[in-house]
Amino acid sequence: MSDTGKVRVVAMTPETVLVANRASYQPKTLPVVFGLSAGSGVGASPRGIGTLPAAPSTQDGVRNTLRLDPPPPVTNSPYTIGVGDVVVLSTPSTQGTVGELSGLLAAQNSRNGYTVQDDGSINIPDVGRVRLAGLTVDEGEALLFQRLVESQLDPTFSLEVAEFNSRRVSVGGAVGQPGVMPITLTPLTLSEALSSAGSVSVGDIDVSSVRIYRDGQMYQIPLEDLYSRSDLQNLHLIAGDSVFVDTDYDLNRAERYFAQQIQRVQTTVSGREIALDELTAAVTLRRADLNERRENFTQTIELDAVDRDYVYLSGEVRTQGRYTLPFNRKAVLADALFDTGGGIAKETGDASEVYVLRASNDVREFGAVTAWHLDVRNAANLALASKFELRPDDIVFIAENPVTRWGRTINQITPSLITAPINAISD
Repeated sequence: MSDTGKVRVVAMTPETVLVANRASYQPKTLPVVFGLSAGSGVGASPRGIGTLPAAPSTQDGVRNTLRLDPPPPVTNSPYTIGVGDVVVLSTPSTQGTVGELSGLLAAQNSRNGYTVQDDGSINIPDVGRVRLAGLTVDEGEALLFQRLVESQLDPTFSLEVAEFNSRRVSVGGAVGQPGVMPITLTPLTLSEALSSAGSVSVGDIDVSSVRIYRDGQMYQIPLEDLYSRSDLQNLHLIAGDSVFVDTDYDLNRAERYFAQQIQRVQTTVSGREIALDELTAAVTLRRADLNERRENFTQTIELDAVDRDYVYLSGEVRTQGRYTLPFNRKAVLADALFDTGGGIAKETGDASEVYVLRASNDVREFGAVTAWHLDVRNAANLALASKFELRPDDIVFIAENPVTRWGRTINQITPSLITAPINAISD
């Protein structure tokens, strides 16, 4: 370390680089509009329970005995998240409960969590919209983990489904409590659905049956068969099934019930389509607004009308000028030397004399300058250039090498040597 007047020269070492980097500096940030997605803040209420089935088939109601015609068995598959489901991101402190949310979940309502909206996405603050519809819980957790890491947020969480609203089965007829039953992570069996509806209440088992409407087809299970066979009791129901406990051979009451269920689905699906159209229009308008605001800011930068921070390149660099410090991050000496094409001029620059000149911010040291000196003849020292943080108004200066200095001196005195005899003769 040496001092020359008000200029203090400090060699760059790992220790002195740490000292230089202590100078306070907060990079300028991009406008908030660059951190928003078109879906941020756009939402819609969940509607609907599934795809609209076709009209039910009819059967001849005059029979001597009830015919067993159960629906075909379905293949078990993992539960997939759907529109209307409510999911919760549980941190370790929540111990898997819905009620205690903190940290990443500060913006999440402790009772409702994140509702999967009509476009199949949830909207997480500082992350944006993440589409979960159609994914299993494990797949959704992996996708959310990736998005949180990309957004530089703590990805320590587990994904849980707090409310199952996307897959439902309706149960009516001769049961204690007709209603709609959700399908959760575990399959819903016929006996469980009937039990949840208050169990079966019929006077004559011989003429009673359970009729199931699925995908435009009506199936029938006599109660006598249902009570005697465990495979029928454990029959898995699927989303959209309608179950009706009938006490008569005739199908009229069952068909009226199924018609009501179809009308309900039609109404909710229609509302869902309208909401989805509204959501799409809102997202489109918001995207156009965000793009326009971003383009306006970009044009303002091109016109040099935005307050920016600069570092200046001087001396024996390939291109003298200014280097603009970036938004949202700190730049280092290596950026200024190599990103802008302003590196050391091979023919004239002295690789042993690279300086970063920084004026003191202390009013008591007005005019004082610290010259951080780097010798890059040793390639290992280039690592220091990638660690030395630049500050606004720093000057990167590269001295001329001795040969260049001598050559320029000769060029300056040569004209006088040539013209001196001519002047002497003329005298």
